[in-house]
Order: sequence, then C-alpha cells, then structure tokens
Amino acid sequence: MHLLIDFTLLLFLCTQANSASMDTILAGQALAVNAKLVSKNGRYALGFFNKSSSKPSQDTTNWYLGIWFNTVPKFTSAWVANRDTPIKNTTSPELTISHDGNLVILNRFTKSIIWSTQENITRNSTTAMLLSNGNFILTDSSNSSEVLWQSFDHPTDTLFPGAKLGWDKVTGLNRRLVPWKNLNNPATGVYCYALDPSGLNQFMLTPLNSSIPYWSTGVWNGEYFPSIPEMKVSNPVFNTTFVINDQERYLTVNLVNKSMVTRNVMDISGQRKAFIWLEDSQDWTMIYAQPKLQCDVFAICGSFTICNDNALPHCNCMEGFTITSPMDWELEDRTGGCSRNTPLDCISNKSTTHTTDKFYSVSCVEFPENAPKLEAAASASECAQVCLRDCSCTAYSFNDGRCSIWHNELLNIRALECSGTSSPTGETLYLRVSAKDFHGVKNNRKGIVIGVATGTCVSALVLFALVVLVMIWRNKSKSSSHILDGVQGCNRIIAFRYTDLQQATTKFTDKLGAGSFGSVFKGFLNGSVAIAVKRLDGAYQGEKQFRAEVSSIGAVQHVNLVKLVGFCCEGSKRLLVYEHMSNRSLDVHLFRNNSMILSWTIRYQIALGVARGLAYLHESCRDCIIHCDIKPENILLDDSLIPKVADFGMAKLLGREFSRVLTTTRGTSGYLAPEWISGVAITPKVDVYSYGMMLLEIISGKRNSWAPCTSSGNLDVYFPVHAAQKLLEGDVGSLVDDKLHGDVNLDEVELACKVACWCIQDEELDRPTMERVLQILEGLVKITMPPIPRLLQAIA
Repeated sequence: MHLLIDFTLLLFLCTQANSASMDTILAGQALAVNAKLVSKNGRYALGFFNKSSSKPSQDTTNWYLGIWFNTVPKFTSAWVANRDTPIKNTTSPELTISHDGNLVILNRFTKSIIWSTQENITRNSTTAMLLSNGNFILTDSSNSSEVLWQSFDHPTDTLFPGAKLGWDKVTGLNRRLVPWKNLNNPATGVYCYALDPSGLNQFMLTPLNSSIPYWSTGVWNGEYFPSIPEMKVSNPVFNTTFVINDQERYLTVNLVNKSMVTRNVMDISGQRKAFIWLEDSQDWTMIYAQPKLQCDVFAICGSFTICNDNALPHCNCMEGFTITSPMDWELEDRTGGCSRNTPLDCISNKSTTHTTDKFYSVSCVEFPENAPKLEAAASASECAQVCLRDCSCTAYSFNDGRCSIWHNELLNIRALECSGTSSPTGETLYLRVSAKDFHGVKNNRKGIVIGVATGTCVSALVLFALVVLVMIWRNKSKSSSHILDGVQGCNRIIAFRYTDLQQATTKFTDKLGAGSFGSVFKGFLNGSVAIAVKRLDGAYQGEKQFRAEVSSIGAVQHVNLVKLVGFCCEGSKRLLVYEHMSNRSLDVHLFRNNSMILSWTIRYQIALGVARGLAYLHESCRDCIIHCDIKPENILLDDSLIPKVADFGMAKLLGREFSRVLTTTRGTSGYLAPEWISGVAITPKVDVYSYGMMLLEIISGKRNSWAPCTSSGNLDVYFPVHAAQKLLEGDVGSLVDDKLHGDVNLDEVELACKVACWCIQDEELDRPTMERVLQILEGLVKITMPPIPRLLQAIA
C-alpha cells in the first residue's frame, strides 16, 4: 500500500516538473503541443498552433510557436517565434529552457534544437514568463527584473500596446513589422513597416528588400506625423508617443481604454491596419488603414495585372494572362501576379524581322511612377514597330507625341474610372500578346473559306436555333422582370436583369459619382425615364437574403427619402435602381462656384427636409434604420429642390459592421461621431452628429475643414470650433455663406447654429434626437446655448 502511494506521489511530482504553470516556464519544465501559457489577465496565450485549422490538431503538417489573443474566440495570432522554420507534425515539439539558459524548441524524440533565443546567457537558471501586456520574457531566476530576452524586441506582424517600434542605437536592433506570407502561412511576407534607414524621424512602408517607400508618415514635427493628422486630436482609442534620445529612436502605441481589445498589424495587403474586437458582432472591425487605397501599395497585384480600387477583387489579370498561383490568390497573396497564356512569337521563332504578336489596348489606366524608356517615333504605329523589334518589350504607349516603351514585367498598372464618353480619364496602354490570345484578331483566310463553305449547309439549323433562343429569351424576360410585393403591399420593386441595366446605362459609362458603398451611373428606362443605378461593392449575402432586405428597404417611403425603383441580383452582382434626381447632390451646390446658389430660405427648407427624413428612418419605420453616412453627397435634390436622403438601408444590405468599416476608412471622417471608433455599439445618435456637421456646412457654404483667417493670421482654426465660438459671441452673421450677401434670416441662422452645436456634442446622450431637432427647427421647442464640445476644443 505504501509502495503504491509513494509511486503515485513520484508520478505526480514528475508530471509537475515537466509541465509549465499558468504563465511561466521554469528550468526543467516543458510546454508540449496541447498545452499553453496564459497571461495573468487572461488576454494573451502562448503555445503551439497551426494555421490550417486555426487551433491545435494532429491532422496538419506545420506547427508554430506563437502568441494569440486568448479572449477572442476567432483565432488571431499576434507573434510567431519560428515563422520561417515551421515544425513538421512528426517532430512532436516542446518548448523548454536549455542548459545554457536559452529558450528552445526541441524535437522530443531526438532532442535536437529547432528554434532558440540564441542569447549569450551566462546564468545557471532562467525563467520564461508571458506578461499581461503580451510580452514573452526570459529572466534570471534570481533576479526577475533583469530581462535577458523578450519577444517585444522581435515583433513579427503585430505591434503590441506598449511595445517599441524602431532602432536601438546601442545594440543595432531594428524593431520592424513584416506581414505574413498569406492567410495560412506566417512566413516573412513581402512588405515592411520600419523607421526610415536614412535617419529621418519617420516610418515608411516599403517592399521588404527596398528602401523606396510607397507610403510614409512624414517626418515627426515634435507633436505628430504629418501624414497622420489624427494624432493631433485626443484619440479615443490610442495614444502614440515618439521617443528620440541617445540610445533609441522608437514609437509606442498605448490604449486609452485598457479593457479594449485591439490589433495593430502590418497586413498581408501591404497596409498598416488597426482593428477593434467587437463583442456584439464577434469579429474584428477595422478602424484605420494606411495607405487608405489598396492600389497605393507597391506591386500588390504582382506583374501583368490591373489594380482597381473601386472593384472587388482589386486585382485582375491583363488580357492574355492567367493567375500564376491561384492558391496564393485565394489566401490573399496576389504578389505572384499573372503569367502569359501563350509565349510571345518573338520568343518562339527568334525572328527579329517578323512577328505575329499583337497589341491589346487597355484604356483608362494610370501608369506606374517609374518612367518607361522613351523612344523616337513620329506616330503610334511607328511606336508599335519599335516595341515589336525588341522581344523584351511588353507594352507601349503613345501620348502627346511621345513613345514610351515598357520592358519585361509590368507592375503597378492602375484602373481609373472613366468619366463618360466625352473625355475619359487616364491613358491607354498597348499590351503585347500572342496572336493566339488576341481576341480581336479575325480568322485567317483558310478559316474564312471554310466558314463560307459550311455556312450554307448549316443556315437552316442556325435559323431554327435563333427562333428557339428568342422564345427562351422572351420567357426569361417575363420571369426576370417580375414585381416583388413589398412588406406593406404598396411598394412595387422591379427585379432587373443585369443586361437590361447595362443597356440602360450604356454599359455604365455615365458616372454620376462614387460613395462609400459603390459607384452610381445614370441611365434611362424605355429611352426616356431617367434612373440612377448604384453598383454595390461588398454586398455578399445570398440572393434570398438580399431580396428580403431590398423588399424591406422598398417599403420605406417618405417624401424626403430617395425612392427605390428596383434591384438586380445575378451571381455576385448586386445593384440598386433609384429615381434620378435632376439637381444632383447638395455638395455640388454648396461647394462649387459654378453651380446654382441656394438661397437661405431654400437651405433652411433643406435642413428641415433632411431632419424629417432622418426622423422617419429612426422612429417611424417598423425597424429603426441608422443611415451611418450622412453628408452633403448623400442628400439629393429633385426638380423643386426638395431634399431626399440617399443610401439609407446600406447597413442592412452590407451588414452593419461592414458599413462601419467602409464609413470609417473610405468615407469622410469629418462627419463621423466619436463612438464610431471607440468600439461601442452605435445608435441613431451617430446620424445626429453627422447631421450637425452637415448643418454647419449648409450655413457656411464651405467644408468644415475650411479655416477662416483670424486677426492674427492663424489659419489653423477648425470651422466647427470657430462656429461655436461665434455663436457664444453672438456673431452668427459672420458664419453665413458670403455668396448670400447677407440676405438671410438671422434668427433662423442662430437657431440652426445652436442645433448644429448640440448635435455634435461628444457624448451621444447630450445630443437631441432627430425628432427633437425637427421640432426645434420648426419653432415648436425652445433651445438653450450649447457648450463647445471637448473633442473640438482639443482639435482647436
């Protein structure tokens, strides 16, 4: 009996010696594949993981030692020790402390070292600990304050709150961020975020093996980086500090709210991004991206591609090319680009006197900044011949009498939105392709003869087939132009075919504008009825859900809301068809000198109409609809200058969180309420804030970013602050648009200013509802003098 007890106790002690405690590994202990360390606050975990299943599993090939967000149910890595040396499944790895005091990953069977901290440690015993800030440290067991090695000195793609990013001048250590290779591979990616190696106090985004930036923060001016003006404002999420001394130059980012879970990452996309974890959606929401446009990233699509910021996906192969590695593209690594379907004729026959290669024209594109070689040529055809004579020439362009020749790989070709048929923007590139891949080439003489000979024989069959196709088309036309019964039984929404909308909009050539959720094109039904067709970006619901949401939006009808006429839902295509507003959007009349000047009476009626429309959305619909993107561009004016709110219901069609992302990253930040980036659930008060900002612009006729000259000549006054100050001084007349020449009702101006300043208060509880705003503007409810919002004071 005693022998059994002794054996059990011995087994227990051995087990304890070979397993790590909650957040610490001591000498003689080991961390196996199925175990993990957890920081004291529970926020971070360290252990072995594989990306194929996003959690430990015996069915995958490669294992990595890393740190991840322990409180986030969606596995999200933040640091990887052996990113470029994956561990094979058969190795059965373990993390332990070696006899020389270093942390090592061992093969449990052979005891060979797979990864090590490789420090010159002269200590008898060391301890490894995962701290609450996510830093994994190695310390002397007898002096825990002495850090011998730390993961913060070796970041991978994520910057932890409080970690340093930059140079240690003493040791030469360069802390920088490098993204993953793709979604499933943490290996070193192709981009880098680091301090300028030239010594300037700025951070740069560059290709990993290049010092030429495609985006930079600008040089630190003592208070902020010029390319990040948000740093001037009291940020509700991050506090950023840049330190310069004799030993170091580095940046740190700390959280204002310590309980908030954030992720500051160098993304596979080549962009620096910041995310907040939202419990209500159980997902990460992006609040920041630099550069904002995906196509600004150097060679993000690889060679022989066209990058389009206004389309999803952003990258597409050029004509005659196909994706080099479809698997990598699926994992969001498109830097491998595209490869030719057929080799050029000049490569196949080595002829310098004759080639069958052709040129495919690519219009409305922007060329890369690196200039091509210029050749002497008097015409476009002569320029083409210059290219054909050189087998390394892959494309040419001829503009303003200049012949430009591109050699070998084509990178950074960018699609632009053509502005209609009259004067398309951008330039035309002539891409060299094999004759086999040139779709515009006509059949050769032999093919034509065969076609003529056989044409007579099959003419009867062709005629019969045409009759059948016409009958099928008519049946499809009848079934595809069906009417959806609305929720209230009165909204008749037409389901259009994509080809019909292509024809109505002349293949989407007459672009009216572009917003956060897609581009809008003018069209005509039956040749006379004007419509506006919005082509949605990012609407990924299934057809049944999309139709249900469209029907729900179609039921929302009000004189101050743009009427939804119909929709299109074919494959991945999602389009909405609205009534066309002849007087375009409010911003055109407020901010452009060559447009109609709106009188004060009209402006006040527009403010009332928008308030009525928003109050209806917030309080009179069966389900409260939050617009999420109120600004002058989304207020349309009809023939009688009656305002109509456009783009309502986008959050329902695209998902509330997707709308948040688009609005914060692609919309105009001047209209965003502070809570948009604070991570809390949004309410209708975000629309109230945006309405207040827009109301100031209606009064002044200028963008809120306009800075009035003060007596001291200072041009840094933010207009909302200036307006609030003038309101307190009783001088609202100076805020009114100069184009009105003083022909205004000053009582209405003062009332509108007070309403605007109450709407843009920092705390949503301090803002009125849209129903109350309407009552105030109509003179039914009195209003007191508002305080200047603290956030605006900080901006000032």
